[in-house]
Amino acid sequence: MKTFLLKKPLHVHSSFITNNASSSSYIWRKLDTYSFHKNNSTYNLFLKSSLPLSKKVISPCIVMATTKSHHNVKALVSVKKSDDGLLKNLVTGIVGNNHLVLELVSSELDPKTNSEIETIKGKAHETEKNENEVQYEATFELPTNFGNVGAVLVENEHSKEIFLKNIVLDGFPDGPVHLSCKSWIQPKHDTHTKRVFFTNKMYLPSQTPSGLRKLRENELIELRGNGEGERKSSDRIYDYDVYNDLGDPDTNIALKRPVLGGSKQYPYPRRCRTGRKHSNTDPSYETRDSSSFYVPRDEAFAEIKEIQFDTTTASSGVKTILESLDTILTDIDLGFVSFEDIDTLYKEGFQLPSSLDSNKLTLLQKVIPKLIKATNDSQNFLRFDTPEALKRDKFFWLSDEEFARETLAGANPNSIQLVKEWPLRSKLESQIYGSPESAITREVVESQIIGYTTVEEVIQEKKLFMLDYHDLYLPYVSKVRELKNTTLYGSRTLFFLTKQGTLKPLVIELTRPIIGDKPQWKQIFTPASDSTNLWLWRLAKTHVLAHDTGYHEIISHWLRTHCVVEPFVIATNRQLSTMHPIYKLLHPHLRYTLEINSLGRQILTSAYGVIEDTFFTKKYSMELSSVAYDKLWQFDLQGLPNDLIHRGMAVEDSNAQHGLKLAIEDYPFANDGLLIWDAIKQWVTDYVNHYYPSPSIIESDQELQAWWTEVRTKGHSDKSEETWWPNLKTQKDLVDIITTIAWIASAHHSATNFAQYAYGGYFPNRPTIARNNMPTEDPTKEEWEKFVNKPEQTLLECFPSQIQATLVMTILNLLSYHSPDEEYLGQLIEPSWTENPTIKVAFEKFNGRLKEIEGIIDSRNANSDLKNRNGAGIVPYELMKPFSGPGVTGKGVPYSISI
Repeated sequence: MKTFLLKKPLHVHSSFITNNASSSSYIWRKLDTYSFHKNNSTYNLFLKSSLPLSKKVISPCIVMATTKSHHNVKALVSVKKSDDGLLKNLVTGIVGNNHLVLELVSSELDPKTNSEIETIKGKAHETEKNENEVQYEATFELPTNFGNVGAVLVENEHSKEIFLKNIVLDGFPDGPVHLSCKSWIQPKHDTHTKRVFFTNKMYLPSQTPSGLRKLRENELIELRGNGEGERKSSDRIYDYDVYNDLGDPDTNIALKRPVLGGSKQYPYPRRCRTGRKHSNTDPSYETRDSSSFYVPRDEAFAEIKEIQFDTTTASSGVKTILESLDTILTDIDLGFVSFEDIDTLYKEGFQLPSSLDSNKLTLLQKVIPKLIKATNDSQNFLRFDTPEALKRDKFFWLSDEEFARETLAGANPNSIQLVKEWPLRSKLESQIYGSPESAITREVVESQIIGYTTVEEVIQEKKLFMLDYHDLYLPYVSKVRELKNTTLYGSRTLFFLTKQGTLKPLVIELTRPIIGDKPQWKQIFTPASDSTNLWLWRLAKTHVLAHDTGYHEIISHWLRTHCVVEPFVIATNRQLSTMHPIYKLLHPHLRYTLEINSLGRQILTSAYGVIEDTFFTKKYSMELSSVAYDKLWQFDLQGLPNDLIHRGMAVEDSNAQHGLKLAIEDYPFANDGLLIWDAIKQWVTDYVNHYYPSPSIIESDQELQAWWTEVRTKGHSDKSEETWWPNLKTQKDLVDIITTIAWIASAHHSATNFAQYAYGGYFPNRPTIARNNMPTEDPTKEEWEKFVNKPEQTLLECFPSQIQATLVMTILNLLSYHSPDEEYLGQLIEPSWTENPTIKVAFEKFNGRLKEIEGIIDSRNANSDLKNRNGAGIVPYELMKPFSGPGVTGKGVPYSISI
């Protein structure tokens, strides 16, 4: 017992009791004559007569305190319920060993021995159930010299895995300690390690409390694994591999596809390693005989997301759709006989055959519930929702103005570029592909540019733009044409910027290279008033639209978002501790990406997957994406400002909004995108500058430097020697890198994903394949007469087949759908950010700015002067509106690539 002699009135500020190290071990006792009373933040000593001590003449008195040996701490644990109200795979209740074992870890080392302080263990028992979760509770007696709790070790004594939401430790003088877990915990008998969860406090590696340093390092070692063995679905291992599972040579040698990544011929980003056994036919391939592809356990869809996109049935569901449609249609190459037949997809639908297995029908209803309609007589129909663009204007797809507008505000606004040089020339070898000179002459252009005299003048005034799919596609023309029911050209399409701020299509050039003994063939097509050339123009547009759709899906969407982000997900989990501030900043942008990419490899990008079945590139689709990665992809050009400048769509201008002057003022993707870009960059800048007040801290951050090194040397190792990779030395370097990653995962992906059904759900507007050559390419007399007599039939036969069209429409509807558990950019604050006042204020500013952007976009869409987003029959541009409800809404910017 310790005593204190008081010779004058005593006023003790509460900070003395709560913050002074020695005071925490005392309980202040009420004296016979005097007692302590709290007044705001001050403890005053009073006489029992309630007169303040300072008002009395008193003699010295004694205040006594007793030393307390421990704290009583209560742990409240929340375990998530599944969405049907029952615990998924979990039997609850106090039965046998159905507990959670918790161990509290001190953040400090023992000052005497400089060793780790022994953990305090307790068992958590179920205490309460509510609609969404089950509560567990444990109590602990912590010695007063234990220090602050920095982490909790968890063991699951249930027989099945559980999803741990959070832990709250209550009973400390400074208030509760929070741990946001959001992770699956495997049963104790299935794992050799205890799960570690750190408190919501964030630390740079150099600032890590001494008692947590080893734990921090060991947790990262655990997540990296040893690079051996096949991964189990319960694992949490993040590692790299090449894309060696797109083909399936064991099933059929025709399903062999190139291994992407690890070679100069086919460079590619890395995917998450699964470690499956290798093919007997070719050891360079992994087998595809697993029912599902591994992703680390915490990367898998939550149950509510599984319901919307059933991970266990999606692959077989697509197969069932094919089987069903094959049963209905009998001919996989059968096209639509008339446009009325296409309209039937939305009015009546396909009646699913009565012979279809009921289990398969249930499967279809799971995978595409919105599209399976039950009629009064209980027959089931595959019937599609009318896409938004078709609702507004039945003939929108025929319009040249709409064709041009969608290059700025459609599903693929990333390809349009400024023409900077004349004449147009190919950079491919003329000996192999033919003459490099374009067939587009100045006379063709100058006859259509009202108000200007020469091509040079139009180029100088930045009025000439182009979709250029010439040099990328031309080397694949002969390969694609060897396949059945598809064809290909290299193409260029020129547009003129009118005084109204809209684009006017001028000319399309289609080129076939030298193929065997056939010479190069090239021809131009222009909008025309006479019937024959008008139909030729429509057919040429169909080819260009197929080229643009293929580029959009394979490159703008798959490669530039899904594929290139996967290495960032892996590196972040391998090299940045969950305690690291940059991990917390990046983590929302990485949610669900590995899972949706895994499904993509199973359903979309694999041999004979949806893309190979329905796109003009067929079995060369992923190979072509490798070529694009090799020739076109640079990390420093993925941020929106640099992308716009690179395409000639903007120039730097310090006096302009966002520091850029756009070549086309009414460019909805760029205008709205720059609002989002600036908001993200300001948020990241505030965040980074708080944790890194000087460049030296960035350079000395071992985890951060290891992360950026691994991104380049492992995740994108085929491009590791490129000079355009940014250095990571200053705050600006880090801000630019993080902003670019955040942009790719959020707004860039949203712009290329959530308009797919609105514009591609009516496939004549965005066909995925052109099946026949142009009627003017080496036609026979019979072929030409068929075109002249029945041009509409020629167009319909060029379109995708019925199975191809309906399969793509099904997938686009699925991919355009927001899940009910979507997490939108800046909507909800990360729990750890609430514990730091500076970061909390910065996030609130970010959230407020995003709400302002919603209003700005609405006002732009209401502005009749902006012809590319406002007008009769036009779908307003809402893809950059940050927030959305569930469903196919055409708006909403999720944090991550989650679909």
